[in-house]
Amino acid sequence: MSELERELMAAGGARAPAAATARLRSLLLDALKAGHADLARKRSGYESPVIVAIGMSGDAVVAVAPVPPALRTDGTLAGDRGWPLVAATVAALVELSGARRPVGPSDLRVRAGAFADEHLTLGMPAGQIGAEELDELVPLAFDEHADGIDRLRARAVAMPAGVLDGVGGGLREPIGPAHPLRIAEAVARLGGRPAQPQSVQESEEQVLALLAVGGDGAVRPHEDPDPARRIARRILQRLDGMGKWGGYHTEFAHLPRGFAGNERALAQSVSEALLASGLLDEKPSVGQRHVFLNPRRAAEIRRMIDSGEAPPELRLPRP
Repeated sequence: MSELERELMAAGGARAPAAATARLRSLLLDALKAGHADLARKRSGYESPVIVAIGMSGDAVVAVAPVPPALRTDGTLAGDRGWPLVAATVAALVELSGARRPVGPSDLRVRAGAFADEHLTLGMPAGQIGAEELDELVPLAFDEHADGIDRLRARAVAMPAGVLDGVGGGLREPIGPAHPLRIAEAVARLGGRPAQPQSVQESEEQVLALLAVGGDGAVRPHEDPDPARRIARRILQRLDGMGKWGGYHTEFAHLPRGFAGNERALAQSVSEALLASGLLDEKPSVGQRHVFLNPRRAAEIRRMIDSGEAPPELRLPRP
């Protein structure tokens, strides 16, 4: 048990009096700083679990995690260990807020901000949750989604309102309709586990339908007359729609999925060409080949999706 957890328990948990606020806030900042450093390691939380703090701020249930607050604008900043931690935290907030199945993109409620200018704050609207309920429900909601994350041990602690007071007022929407935070919320509200890649993969069709991604834009990739370019644009569009920019990634073997007959073999070759061109990046540390959209090539990827303009490095196969 960390020093924060020991003092939090001694002070009464989420029911701790106002007199304990300053000390608990100081210990929380220390724990977040330690967690931030630990997430940079190949195995995180094994000496002491990485701490996430969850509590109430106004009419929102909020969480603070030891990852950069700039994640709100750039979904790739959490890192290999940090992103599953964030995804599990989003799912815990969904559980605690009682949010049900979303009816459309505008119904997604996760908001993000900064705690002490250094750590990511997340929040969702919720009815008032009592201190006793927080003490009981916070660890249960978080553990349900954080359990089984590869090479990460983490715990969520319920904080008294005074420690996180005012945090909810500085929260804003994540930037981008397919930001990984929005994907994580959608997966959780559809009954999935956003910290687990397999669960995200299984939810893909529902999430794409919910976000209305990959449909009829001003330029339609699925009507491109060039077969290889059409496939390339559809693959990139699908990955973009699911927020696969590094926080989330997908098995390389899944890229040809959705293409039938002769197109499936061509889609396999197109996938290799996208990887060779650098539009896709590979994550070799997981069991299978996993890939994601290269954030450094975002402008080129979006041009390819929208207009079919291919970068010179992309050598598409001929059918």
